[in-house]
Amino acid sequence: MADTCPRGKGERRSAGELESEVLAALWASDGPMTPAQVQADIGGLAYNTVHTILKRLLDKGLVVRDAAGRRGAYRPAKNAAERTAEIMHEALGRGPDPIAALQQFVTGLSPQEERALRDLLGGSAGP
Repeated sequence: MADTCPRGKGERRSAGELESEVLAALWASDGPMTPAQVQADIGGLAYNTVHTILKRLLDKGLVVRDAAGRRGAYRPAKNAAERTAEIMHEALGRGPDPIAALQQFVTGLSPQEERALRDLLGGSAGP
């Protein structure tokens, strides 16, 4: 079924973007969501599109079906921070020089992020 998003012709969201939107809706939810609830939360997508995205996310291990709750409800397999860290590790593993990549990453941190990283690594936060 066609995407009913109110975008101009040729401005369809990519599969990765749709998966990210579905995951964001699930992360923001207090519990598992049915495809219809995800559809209502995101808006602009056909039910079949949402169902297909959820199946792809299930196949990738990014969501799980809620066995204890309603049939057909989904929840994220990992929280947003865990998934982000996983993506960062995957990216470091793909590059030829992970140390150089980390150096570039750290130079782009905000002062607050830098302080948090120093605290996590056990160093002082500095002046």
